Amino acid sequence: MTSPRPASVEGAGVAARRSGRALVRRVRLRARVRQGRARVRRALVPVLLASLAAGTAWAIARHGLGHVNPVFAPVAAFVALGFAGDRHPRRVAELAVGVALGVLFGDIVVNAIGVGPVQVAVVLAMSTLVARFVDRGSMLTMQAGVQSMVVIALPAWQVGAPFARWLDAAVGGSLALVVTALWPQDPRRRVRALGEEALGDVAAVLHGLASGLRDGDRDDVDEALARARASQAVLDQWRDVAADVSAGARVSPAHRRHLPELRALQAAAVSADRTMRSVRVLARRCGALVDTVEDARAAAPDDASRGADDDVLALATLVDDIAVAAHELGDAFGAGRHPARAQALLEDVVRRLDPRAASPESWAVQATVLLLRSLVVDMRETSGLGPRLAREGLPEL
Repeated sequence: MTSPRPASVEGAGVAARRSGRALVRRVRLRARVRQGRARVRRALVPVLLASLAAGTAWAIARHGLGHVNPVFAPVAAFVALGFAGDRHPRRVAELAVGVALGVLFGDIVVNAIGVGPVQVAVVLAMSTLVARFVDRGSMLTMQAGVQSMVVIALPAWQVGAPFARWLDAAVGGSLALVVTALWPQDPRRRVRALGEEALGDVAAVLHGLASGLRDGDRDDVDEALARARASQAVLDQWRDVAADVSAGARVSPAHRRHLPELRALQAAAVSADRTMRSVRVLARRCGALVDTVEDARAAAPDDASRGADDDVLALATLVDDIAVAAHELGDAFGAGRHPARAQALLEDVVRRLDPRAASPESWAVQATVLLLRSLVVDMRETSGLGPRLAREGLPEL
């Protein structure tokens, strides 16, 4: 029969779990604030341009065409331009035409047979099928269907003469195309920015792990792990945006010349996702290593544990060097330059990833170095090296 655990031990365990959950919440909150600020910075200029275009479209329809309430002019302008920086002319045209088609068919049905559930079904079917005939783009079809139903919900007597709403939508869509032509957007800009942010998160997590190993601080390691988990949203966004922008550039004559870099960034986004997964595995291993070292310090005299401490300090330096390489790689992505310096830094690290040389005695340090080998290979592939070159230079096991 086992004796019950002392109340003090149980209380300490509950307090530790609460402290851990509070730490995770703080890290996630900071990550959301940091990611939110980054999204606002990227969207600031596109939103200001779209808002200015919407206001201008309303003014043209109201004062130039004399429409009483030209709601579809700003709607078409803002829907077509959106808030993203990667405005492809084809995408803007798809959205503008989709809005105009939907409004046109809605106006036709309202003025011909009135408003009701049958009319909603008829106008939705008509606008969607015609949009599918006009173009293969899914955005065009979706906007045509949505806007046609909006027109049914807003009867013609509220907004003036028949087909006034279609003219408003045409004004807004045309203005959106003018804005796109006058302020062309580089499709690589947003992908580069997301790549820099994602690799910056990798570097920050690794610096946190190095600090935890150096100071023997489990809280630093736990905080780094929580940040690694919170950064997944940026990695997912980078991968998705890179795929979308690459697909758009394939059909855009103006942006087709950027395809090689966009494809490289798309491949880097996939490899960076693997890199962060390796970092999370490393973080859990570092937590266990810190606990192991603390137990050894408690059980052994200072001179007996000094060798293990030196090995962990050397390991912390190694993790810090990888973090510097990750930061440099992110800077290279953000600036659109070749990551030659990051590749050189990683090549220097690779030669030092010998588990036996890192610690002849400590299996815990050796296991951590083995994880670093996988991490560095993933990071070298993120920098653009193929799988064979990424493994080149690793010490034999």
